[in-house]
Amino acid sequence: MASFASFHFSAGRVRSLAALPAVVLLGTAALSACADPGASAAGSAVTTAARNGVVYNTAPDQQRIRAGKDAALAAKVPELIGKDGKLTVATTAGSIPLSFHATDDKTPIGVELDLAQLVADKLGLELDIQITSWENWPLKTQSGDFEAVFSNVGVNKDRVKLFDFATYRAAYMGFEARKSATYDIKGADDISGLKVSVGSGTNQEKILLAWNKELEGKGKAPAVLQYYSTDADTILALSSGRTDLNIAPYPSTVYRENTRDDLKVVGKVNAGWPSETLVAATTLRGNGLAPVLTEALNSAIKDGSYAEVLERWGLSEEALPESKTVTEESFAAAQAAATPAPSGKAS
Repeated sequence: MASFASFHFSAGRVRSLAALPAVVLLGTAALSACADPGASAAGSAVTTAARNGVVYNTAPDQQRIRAGKDAALAAKVPELIGKDGKLTVATTAGSIPLSFHATDDKTPIGVELDLAQLVADKLGLELDIQITSWENWPLKTQSGDFEAVFSNVGVNKDRVKLFDFATYRAAYMGFEARKSATYDIKGADDISGLKVSVGSGTNQEKILLAWNKELEGKGKAPAVLQYYSTDADTILALSSGRTDLNIAPYPSTVYRENTRDDLKVVGKVNAGWPSETLVAATTLRGNGLAPVLTEALNSAIKDGSYAEVLERWGLSEEALPESKTVTEESFAAAQAAATPAPSGKAS
């Protein structure tokens, strides 16, 4: 999967836009991911300006970009899902700027919720946001408590056995280190002997375990994986030198690089390494909702509201030109089409 450019279209759309207030920097952003430990990102608030020029609105009043109802799409919503007039969406609210709590420490905001809002609008449904832990979303989606998950979930070979997906963003992990570090992380050899913090049960943990196995096969020292219970502890360990690296969703590492003076991004790897993957809205396998979400996302891509949401959160480089439905049946073909020939190192 090549890096994706942001696609802007001029077709008409319905939205509510307002000037965003000054950046509110939440003291420590969360460790989250294609696997998100689910810790709250809220904390002591300080206003500042991001160095990348993005103005982040972390206040409860989001005045989200909105879309109009598409009657044809609304008619395609499965009856069991649409009968209550709501789209029940789960998110973990654990990672700036993906999904996190606003400065009131209770309102869930972020790019994941903005995209979910666009989809709900297109389908003529009220967005019903439910906060859950990373560990609980799979079971609660299977039980029917959640109709969709918008929480930086990456498509992988295990998840497609239980869930269907509608892709909406590129999926990368970032390695971050202290500002003074000279690391350049591209593959297993570059983490040999280092202390790396990572979330348990995450895609990034899978990457590190695979890299450690590779290192051990070469007779080199593996990385020492360290696990922390909260995002605050994770970032404190990194900034204080108790760990050498942290691996987290790339958007979160970029956010910290641009809003803190002590951290920087030192590497980037696809979340599906050694294959490639995408972030996707996640639904129960076979319930018919994923294809409808895909159509709604493509409608938002076409009218430009999708690009505007990503731009709002500084994530234009992760935009997709098209959303696609991924199921267990289509996964292998999708992987073959997206994954380049092995080059020996992640990119």
